[in-house]
Amino acid sequence: MKIDFPYNYISVEGNIGTGKTTFCEMVSREYNSKLILEEFTENPFLPLFYEDPDRFAFTVELFFMTERHKQLQKHLLHQDLFHQFTISDYFFMKTLLFARKNLSEEEYRLFQKMFNVLNQSFPTPDILVYFHRSIDILMDNIETRGRHYEKNISRDYLQKIQDSYFEYFRNILSFPILIVDLNEIDFVENKNAYNEIKLLLSKEYLPGVHRISLMM
Repeated sequence: MKIDFPYNYISVEGNIGTGKTTFCEMVSREYNSKLILEEFTENPFLPLFYEDPDRFAFTVELFFMTERHKQLQKHLLHQDLFHQFTISDYFFMKTLLFARKNLSEEEYRLFQKMFNVLNQSFPTPDILVYFHRSIDILMDNIETRGRHYEKNISRDYLQKIQDSYFEYFRNILSFPILIVDLNEIDFVENKNAYNEIKLLLSKEYLPGVHRISLMM
């Protein structure tokens, strides 16, 4: 079921293991949209960070920031005549949200100054979709996909990331944020669930936070 979206730039966010990348890939295949996926596997410091976060936090976040900036600069700042819209599995602000939880106070102040300079050139999404699942489900999903460098991710770390997103959402009034509670729904196997999410994206929302629980 192909459903039209009233947005030119859709950003899909969520904690680790929510399915945001999978959803973006599914939409891009169906609509031939421009697809921007975070290239997290290219970060050589990520496995080191999960082993020793205090030592490698600043390095891993700095690498993520520069790579995200380079990628978004390439894809967002040039007009694309061949795709109907752009969908991305991250939003540049994610850089600051993760850094706020992972860096010391002094490191964060320095990092924030660099981020603010880089962030000036990017448009905000027409809509930010946040996939929400419980920490228990996230832990199960992370274990199932079996990435070796994620084996040390803790429940506390996932909770910190989730809290960081929701703290940020409370202050956003300039564009719509759609929080979709997915619970245990598998929209890959359940095509009705996938279509329901698309149906949510076919609607226009006022700026600010909107939260919907997907019940199947």
